[in-house]
Amino acid sequence: MKTMKWGAAAMALGLVHFAAPAEAAGGKTLEAVKARGVLNCTGHDGSYLGFAEVDDKGNWKGMDIDLCRAVATAVLGDPAKLKVVPISWAQRWPSLQSGDVDIIIKASGGTLSRDTELGLQFSMSYYLGTTKVMAHKELNLKSLKDAAGGTICIPAGTSQEQQVAAYTAKLGIKLEPVLIEKTEELEQAYFSGRCDLYAQWGPTLAIARIAKSKVDDHVILPDVLAVEPEVMIMRQGDDNWVDIANWTLSTLIFAEQEGITSKNVDEVKAKPTSPQVAKFLGVTPGMGKGLGLDDDWAYKVIKNVGNYGEIFERDLGKDSPYKMDRELTNLWNNGGVLFPLVID
Repeated sequence: MKTMKWGAAAMALGLVHFAAPAEAAGGKTLEAVKARGVLNCTGHDGSYLGFAEVDDKGNWKGMDIDLCRAVATAVLGDPAKLKVVPISWAQRWPSLQSGDVDIIIKASGGTLSRDTELGLQFSMSYYLGTTKVMAHKELNLKSLKDAAGGTICIPAGTSQEQQVAAYTAKLGIKLEPVLIEKTEELEQAYFSGRCDLYAQWGPTLAIARIAKSKVDDHVILPDVLAVEPEVMIMRQGDDNWVDIANWTLSTLIFAEQEGITSKNVDEVKAKPTSPQVAKFLGVTPGMGKGLGLDDDWAYKVIKNVGNYGEIFERDLGKDSPYKMDRELTNLWNNGGVLFPLVID
């Protein structure tokens, strides 16, 4: 159990517990990754556009892949020390529990059953997404309630199955599910007309419509079936590894908040703008010791991968083919829900 640090009021009541200074940490997963020299992180069995896809030269790219690179850099100092393991949605949990992958970063939500029944632990949310439904425009549907009796394509082995079932039950309608695991096959089924509807994570629907150049032929219905926080997922029992995941994500967000980018990070490191930034970039000690990492690990992450905003725009936003808006996945001071942990 971690020691809680109480404030001045608790001190006045004599309730404070003084913890020993933190020594260099190091959980089993960190030790295994360092010994191996490579981080094993999830890819996709095909392409999950914008999040995990392979270009025409066989190189992986996307937001989830960039987050894998960020963790690899934090732990091993080099984003190239990453092995992307292509797995399906259903393979995620057994691959993690067996040790085939060290961490799941695969557009996966934090849910109660995954925590309490599967023995998983979550990071903070790196993307707040909604589950929505797309329909062929020619059906002239105004909302999902109008689709009673229709067919709906749903990715098999995902939380969308339960979300569709719960939402349609609430509406009092029945839909015929078509469950397909592989994203390309699922989209082919929908766009070929096998399904009237396609239930998916909202960003995936928007990207699929753009990628098929059929924006005018399909409408995303206004129904919001669920709001799901996408998280990095680890095995339970290794708090150090969970801390590393959380602080890696926080590093990306903190850098964007402070205006630190891959292009100016060396300049900021030479003249830190605050004591927190000096510690963050390894100018003064303390950023890495308690995690079992080097003190300049966060500097290396930003230098090699960029801050959160750079990653988003490169993979999903204005610098990508998909031109998506950040919406809720923006900083707290720009209308979104993302915020960093405090560096003290």
